[in-house]
Amino acid sequence: MIVSIASGKGGTGKTLVATSLALSLKDEARVQLLDCDVEGPNDHLFLKPEISAKEAVGIPVPEVDEAKCTHCGLCAKVCAYNALAVLPDRVMVFAELCHGCGACSYLCPEKAITEVERATGVVERGQAEGIAFVQGRLTIGEAMPSPVIRRVKEKANKDGVVIIDVPPGTSCPVVESIKDSHFCLLVTEPTPFGLNDLTLAVETVRQLGIPLAVVLNRVGVGDKKVAKYCQKEHIPILLTIPLDGEIARLYSRGITLAEGKPEWQERFKELFHKIEEIVDEGTGRPKR
Repeated sequence: MIVSIASGKGGTGKTLVATSLALSLKDEARVQLLDCDVEGPNDHLFLKPEISAKEAVGIPVPEVDEAKCTHCGLCAKVCAYNALAVLPDRVMVFAELCHGCGACSYLCPEKAITEVERATGVVERGQAEGIAFVQGRLTIGEAMPSPVIRRVKEKANKDGVVIIDVPPGTSCPVVESIKDSHFCLLVTEPTPFGLNDLTLAVETVRQLGIPLAVVLNRVGVGDKKVAKYCQKEHIPILLTIPLDGEIARLYSRGITLAEGKPEWQERFKELFHKIEEIVDEGTGRPKR
């Protein structure tokens, strides 16, 4: 089963939930944690994995053979991202804008365009306390995290429980991370900002056709509007985490909730069993 842990905005406790859920399930199932928040991966700060493999991730970008090029301009016309500019005597390639679609090389009538790989990030794999760990890191200054996210997801082991720590927000990297999941947990907080971003995240996940539920973090601050929204939209709140100074202190020291307060391990196990029930009821899919 693939469970995505997402949030409409940063700072809601998404990593707290993802790492604690993985640690709580490791003795019950074969667990893998994928950190797809490639612009700022931080699961490793809590799990402290031993990295055993690293591979570069890149996208194919055009390389123009000026000896063959007639400067007809077709490549620039077909490029939806303005990554090519054709001048009377040369072609300028803006590799940072290229999405690697290959249209320019495919349609070039003179076959003057080939593709070369341009590195945009890395994927790292390892082990952490019995948990298979994979994380992506987007190279600083790069604008497209999705190719790195796709490579991270290619490492998913579909035979066990895969937990995906999703980037915050509702943009393309979020969709890339969540799609193909069996379930999505949305982590939020009971504040006006939390409610606003939760509504956006809910609509995004529903468009993908993935069942969802909410984890409500920092309960004790804000108001009850998030709970009322979930009730109105028939979204189950499967776990509540209180506003607790001790939890915050543990987190600041790189200690997960499951480790710092072991009694929470049972709550995270119950959370996962509730997810299994929802998925099984909706699809008839057998349990692990």
